[in-house]
Amino acid sequence: MILYIVFGALTTVINIVVFQAANKGLGWSWQAANILAWVLAVLFAFLTNKLYVFRSKSFRAAVVWKEFAGFIGARLFSLGVDYACLWLLIDLCGWNELLSKVVDNVVVVIINYALSKLVIFRKK
Repeated sequence: MILYIVFGALTTVINIVVFQAANKGLGWSWQAANILAWVLAVLFAFLTNKLYVFRSKSFRAAVVWKEFAGFIGARLFSLGVDYACLWLLIDLCGWNELLSKVVDNVVVVIINYALSKLVIFRKK
């Protein structure tokens, strides 16, 4: 649990920093900035979850691809939640993009932990 929190925090920092850099620094829409932030954060999260958090030991291609597919599938679900939250907070409520992204990440982290623990990296 401690490692999940540490790497989850780092993943969240990557997600928010990349989002902010693309949105404000590069002038991208929040939608485009969010997809770039998601891709980079998911790749980091998969590697750290596999290696350090859930200590999945197998590196056989079939096992890694199965874990990666499950991880991406779960993250695609949470990406839908991510976009729905951002749309609600930014477009409907008129919140600042950065504040919306921070609040949204709390919801997404909880969903991702549950899916990783209970579905993707569960002990067999």
